[in-house]
Amino acid sequence: MNKVVSGPAEALKGIENQMTLMLGGFGLCGIPENSISQLVRIGVTDITCISNNAGVDDFGLGLLLQKRQIKKMVSSYVGENDLFEKLMLSGELEVDLIPQGSLAERCRAGGAGIPAFFTPAGYGTEVAEGKEVREYNGRPHILESALTADFAIVKAWKGDHFGNLIYKGTARNFNPMMAMAGRITVAEVEELVEPGQLDPNAIHTPGIFVQRIFQGEKFEKRIEQRTVRQKG
Repeated sequence: MNKVVSGPAEALKGIENQMTLMLGGFGLCGIPENSISQLVRIGVTDITCISNNAGVDDFGLGLLLQKRQIKKMVSSYVGENDLFEKLMLSGELEVDLIPQGSLAERCRAGGAGIPAFFTPAGYGTEVAEGKEVREYNGRPHILESALTADFAIVKAWKGDHFGNLIYKGTARNFNPMMAMAGRITVAEVEELVEPGQLDPNAIHTPGIFVQRIFQGEKFEKRIEQRTVRQKG
């Protein structure tokens, strides 16, 4: 089944106000740049974004925050975005901060059809407030629910017409588990190849999880903070 679409405009058809979106990436590494720009263009509002972080002030999901398109962020790390902090403290942005491992597992559980699981992460903190607690192996664990989304938007290095995906290096991060957890999964890739050109043993996300795929362009691949050593 050929799942190729012409570009981000066609790939994101059907996204509406108040939907829940998952977006892959870690910092600015492995984020779906073209898709985020398209979300800005179509102007959807009151969306809930599930993402490890919220980009920076002028890039990544920070662009959606600038336009006040995001109602709620479900995230793990948000320390690089000054606007995020301002909106959160003013009450303009609802925020659900989750331990990073729990966020990853909640996405993976959603894709695997597991409704909830127990984890020791977060016990004894605000994260555990209102959640069921059970003891396993002498340690208290809290119940965390799975996460799913109307659309999961991920970025891969290579993909084929069937939606099979390969990620490169650390850009793999949250993309594989989020690709599993969307009702509709959109894959933005750097290189789109014919079926049979990808090594089956190298595929990270099988095409069964992907509904739409397109080849992106002009990836900036920004680095959040670059520290270099002065010469001699």
